[in-house]
Amino acid sequence: MIDASSAIVDQIDRGIMLVGAATEYSHHGDALSDGTLSVSAHINTAQLEAYNSALMGMQQYMPYGSVADVLENAAVEQLELMDNAIETFTEVTVDMITVVQVAEISEQAVTPDDKAEVQMFVSDNSETLQISQEDVETYNQSVDDIETHANTASAYIAVAANAEAVEFLQTGAENNNADAAEAALSYDANMQWVRMGWANTNNGSAVMLNGGNFGMPNLYASEPDILVAGTESEFYQTSPVALGYECFMNQTDCEI
Repeated sequence: MIDASSAIVDQIDRGIMLVGAATEYSHHGDALSDGTLSVSAHINTAQLEAYNSALMGMQQYMPYGSVADVLENAAVEQLELMDNAIETFTEVTVDMITVVQVAEISEQAVTPDDKAEVQMFVSDNSETLQISQEDVETYNQSVDDIETHANTASAYIAVAANAEAVEFLQTGAENNNADAAEAALSYDANMQWVRMGWANTNNGSAVMLNGGNFGMPNLYASEPDILVAGTESEFYQTSPVALGYECFMNQTDCEI
């Protein structure tokens, strides 16, 4: 807005100078321009469009920013990080997938002959069946990252969808003369809140996620409920554990 308006002010300023000069020398007959100076004071189409566009934008301008936008954008970032972690999880799980095969044939071994076949299979393929410490560490870290980013994204989305919570945080920005986009946004699993720390102050505003305020429901699901949701998910239903090793790897022995 400043640049757009200043550009036109500069042109008007130049125009006033030229008009002032014209009022002086035209009455005395003691000076002339070369006839092209007026063009240099013209306001061009680009300057006009830039200014009018800035005016329209200013009508929508929020001096303290938009808490809802900040929350939604932060949630998108967390979902992207979760997707990256899921990709890592998937890759390392496929690298360790032979453990599913070992578990399946071991469970199916009933007779001594069956167990002897398992022993021979393991002996013949011991090198490829081993799992590295590096893969385990990658797997463990990816599971941690997925849970962290999923919870954080869910927390931000839940608060953004609650009009009272958004209004509360927006008021916090206004009271602290701060822009929401510059706030330190965080989700704290221990405190069970989403908090915005206001720039240039030690102040902060927090929304509880355990049913504490603004009509927010208790967002914390029980472990059994989470695991049920997981088993019903497409991600699990298309996994090697749900489908079985042969079905997942070779598309054979799949149950219809």
